[in-house]
Amino acid sequence: MSTAGHAGGRSTDLCLTAEMMVQELGWDDDVDEDLRRRIEDILGDALVDDNFGERVDAVLLWWRSGDGDLADELITARTVLSGTGFVWLMTPKPARAEHVDAAEVTEAADLAGLHVTSRIDRRDWLGTRLTQSSPPAPRARSSSARQPVRW
Repeated sequence: MSTAGHAGGRSTDLCLTAEMMVQELGWDDDVDEDLRRRIEDILGDALVDDNFGERVDAVLLWWRSGDGDLADELITARTVLSGTGFVWLMTPKPARAEHVDAAEVTEAADLAGLHVTSRIDRRDWLGTRLTQSSPPAPRARSSSARQPVRW
């Protein structure tokens, strides 16, 4: 897949545009600093940290196999998203230590009410874009539904 390219303040593969608010979680000294800078160039501002306290358009989550419960972290990330917000989950590639299996990502995303929509391949990291599941539509009553008996 492609790397994070951008032109004119937007990135087609990362689905980011200028002035979006993106919160970064899980930063450590092993993250892809070039990708972070490119994202900040697209946004025209710095990434915000976990102390931001407002809704965001996207979450950039760096995650490694030893970081804990991925489903719990995705649920936490989802709570700060705007209605159309999404998560970019960055995990180490299979050849790297602390790799996270794709099946684990899918299962955790399902538990958190998110689904996989696309992926990117970036140096030592794989990115998985997770979007929010739509709430279920209310069930329509069929005309053949039993009516209550009146006495």
